[in-house]
Amino acid sequence: MSVLLRKLGKVGRITLDRPEALNALTHEMVREIARALDDWESDPAIRAVVLDGAGGRGLCAGGDIRAIRTSALGDGGWARGFWRDEYHLNARIARFGKPWVALMDGIVMGGGVGLSAHGDVRIVTERSRVAMPEVGIGFVPDVGGTYLLGRAPGELGTHLALTAAAMTAGDALLCGFADVYVPSARLPELLAAVERDGADAVRAFAEPAPPAPLAAERGWIDHCYAADTVEEVVERLSASGEPAAKEAATVLLAHSPHSLKVTLEALRRARRLDSLEEVLEQEWAVSLAALCHPDLAEGVRAQVVDKDRTPRWAPPTLAGVVAEDVARHFEPPAAGPLFRDARSVTAE
Repeated sequence: MSVLLRKLGKVGRITLDRPEALNALTHEMVREIARALDDWESDPAIRAVVLDGAGGRGLCAGGDIRAIRTSALGDGGWARGFWRDEYHLNARIARFGKPWVALMDGIVMGGGVGLSAHGDVRIVTERSRVAMPEVGIGFVPDVGGTYLLGRAPGELGTHLALTAAAMTAGDALLCGFADVYVPSARLPELLAAVERDGADAVRAFAEPAPPAPLAAERGWIDHCYAADTVEEVVERLSASGEPAAKEAATVLLAHSPHSLKVTLEALRRARRLDSLEEVLEQEWAVSLAALCHPDLAEGVRAQVVDKDRTPRWAPPTLAGVVAEDVARHFEPPAAGPLFRDARSVTAE
């Protein structure tokens, strides 16, 4: 079993238990969590749900991208089913009727963000590294990531999405991905208190937020990433007198040009949408379109399967990605909508 489900005191405990894969999510793990919520939402003995990860290295490194690549190279059916259930779970966590307490200790990426950052009490530690790194594998931020990134201060979310950079605990608090800072050494004590007294016990463990490195970079980030196109973003970064900006330009140019352009458009559109469900509906369409593009399978091959770190992107340059290629990702998918009504605050 890759998910440990327990009732401990006043809480339901969910522990992701694939430490050999940094707790990467499988379809069955998503289903197991959803079934647990079916039981616990109506159980009066359960006053909160606590999510953590086994192994000591992180909460969750994301979805099982090897399986997604295999699906992309086939008929795509597995990936479509996985994403449908995963995105429904993301929406359900955000609307769950009891406090959702997430221990975002260590690595929290992609699907791990989807399971944690839509919760009520999001705890980071000095070991937290939180990221939406999808552009590095030829994909686009999903699991409600564009909802969170699009609402970060200024253009910080755009910077994080296009560079795939990881946030420290301070950055995660600044950008709205977390609520509380607690040193990792105090997590066992915190868990015992929450099991005994419920989610309100977290307040007693909160410590002042550590510095947020991104706060000092707001000047050049807000200017450079406010550009209308990825090409102009790169130009502004390259022309900046800030060494960090020039480094960001180099990072962008190594990512999938196709993914960069779709991601920028997805973020801009997400800012204009009102609810998480509406953004997830958009991400559903974008993800299904990305599944049919060669960069996803190629990016996973280069970064995870062969690990040669030399992806052959198609097209290889930003200039080769035309507007029609980007627009196609935002058309209603042939698989139908994710929700019956994405404007509703209640998922299917």
